[in-house]
Amino acid sequence: MIAVVDYCKGNLKSVQRGLKYVGGDAVITDDPDQIARAQAIVLPGVGAFADASRSMVRSGQMDAVREAIRRGVPFLGICLGLHLMFEEGTEDAGEDGNPRGLGIVPGVVDRMPRVDSEGVQYKVPHVGWNTIDILPGTESPLLEGIPSGEYFYFTHSFIAPENPCTLATTTHSVSFPCAVSWNETAFGVQFHPEKSSDAGMTLLENYLRVVKAAG
Repeated sequence: MIAVVDYCKGNLKSVQRGLKYVGGDAVITDDPDQIARAQAIVLPGVGAFADASRSMVRSGQMDAVREAIRRGVPFLGICLGLHLMFEEGTEDAGEDGNPRGLGIVPGVVDRMPRVDSEGVQYKVPHVGWNTIDILPGTESPLLEGIPSGEYFYFTHSFIAPENPCTLATTTHSVSFPCAVSWNETAFGVQFHPEKSSDAGMTLLENYLRVVKAAG
């Protein structure tokens, strides 16, 4: 069973449908005990880092997801779900500082610049189709059959920092990580595979194979 985590900040149904389309048994749940028992976990998300962090901490989901990842349970974070893999984020930071994430990948998630290094202005949020650039020499089960230069659908205003777990990058005002992997079982993507046509379904099929191999 793949637990699609409901923390009140996700496009849950479309993610569930995408997983079921490729043959996954996906169940939407907000129960930390059910999440802890799941064979795999998907953390979708559309919303603010701080709100999501508070909701997950308050409900017990943060600890459940973090411990599952550390046990090697296959994990996929999508968009805000990718951001929450990091140590903290600047979005809606309060007097106590930046809200905390899962802390699986090092670094701080910050706002995407509106101007590039040459002074050219870009629209933020970054919304629409864009290509991914797979890092040279990268071999990951998540990206099997997906070539560098493939298009995926993005919608976001914040970006992950450079980090040693990066699999692929995308450029929009700046180059930023759009796919990461921790310990070959925990993955995060900035784009929305469930909205990315055939390429997105290929990625979800790849993730499902990781889940089955770990089963």
